[in-house]
Amino acid sequence: MFFDRPAQGSRSLLVFLRNKVSELATPQEIEELVLSAGWDVVGLVESARRDPHPKTMVGSGKVEEIRLAAVSQSVDLVIFSEDLSATQERNLEAALGKRVLGRTGLILEIFAQRARTHEGQLQVELAQLDHAASRLVRGWTHLDRQRGGAGAGLGGAGETQLEADQRLLGARHKKIQERLKRVQRQRNQSRRSRVRSETATVALAGYTNAGKSTLFNALTQADVHAADQLFATLDPTLRQIELPLAGKAVLSDTVGFIRALPHGLIEAFRATLEEVTQASLILHVVDAAASEKQERMEEVNAVLAEIGAQDVPQLLVWNKSDILGATGELIRRDARGKPVSVQVSSLTGLGIDELLSAIDELIAEDVVNTVITLGPEKGLIRAKCFEMASVMEERRHESGMVEMHLRIEKKNLARLNAAINKA
Repeated sequence: MFFDRPAQGSRSLLVFLRNKVSELATPQEIEELVLSAGWDVVGLVESARRDPHPKTMVGSGKVEEIRLAAVSQSVDLVIFSEDLSATQERNLEAALGKRVLGRTGLILEIFAQRARTHEGQLQVELAQLDHAASRLVRGWTHLDRQRGGAGAGLGGAGETQLEADQRLLGARHKKIQERLKRVQRQRNQSRRSRVRSETATVALAGYTNAGKSTLFNALTQADVHAADQLFATLDPTLRQIELPLAGKAVLSDTVGFIRALPHGLIEAFRATLEEVTQASLILHVVDAAASEKQERMEEVNAVLAEIGAQDVPQLLVWNKSDILGATGELIRRDARGKPVSVQVSSLTGLGIDELLSAIDELIAEDVVNTVITLGPEKGLIRAKCFEMASVMEERRHESGMVEMHLRIEKKNLARLNAAINKA
């Protein structure tokens, strides 16, 4: 049985499974995902089955209950809170006569709607192809073997339709990978330019709908799309910010994380997520008002570990603190006096100045202010000053000497002094 892609406003029935041990597995989160996809939720069926049924995820009695609910409420699709195997999805569609989606299929639908940039669209399509690879078998007659040859009685058995579909899917997969590699080379070139110029990168990470994009806008005065929905922002965005001590830095916003983020999506977006792995500092944004914030933090850290960003320094940002009524010092510090967390509100502006100050402090630990004096023949050294440091002020004396007031990292100052001595 084959179903077209669900249209906006499709009526959906949710099936919530309590066979997984997780504080994050709530009907509310699945409903938020469905609403984010633009579909209406008209009913909920819960199942407390301990072990998933290999053929249909739930038992035959529950399948019948779901079927009756789907018919009585005239639903267009049935959505399960957990992932379904290709066999389970196919059997359920046959039993229910409705389009059936598991968790990964649902998230892929949202990503497909949200991708705006060329790279984002390619990454989503790649993940969709990987997901579809195990779901080509539909149980319909077009999978019968096609006969080879040009005429009756000529040629042997041809390839099955399934084999033809797999071949076409493989060819498309290869083409998208090649196009993605070209886009990623351009991204890597931009990243190398930032590294050469010693520009620090600060990456936003956090559970979806923690308010990262709203915070990004507050920090950069940008106008990135932000909405009270899951995965409102999918495509990565970079903006430059100016910090008093560290000088110029780049702030990066990218896709939010979620419990059991499909592995295929992590793989597809790995190149984009490298912005996080290469960052000087990660702002781990947490919805301070969420009841399950601790579990969400653990999920985010698990994804960061999977992409190789577990060792990047983090600053915890308690967003939406205005809802709880932030009290005391907005910046919390460790025993050495380093900032470890900041209470903020992206909407009201609470704590934004303190957050910028904490970011500046953390990425400028090795930054010093200094003054060097150069003779008129040291033009190349002067150029290096602009390349390696933030030039706060430049004073020219009548004698021709140039006084350079610099804000510079200690390692770069050592390189600069070596160049001066060598010259």
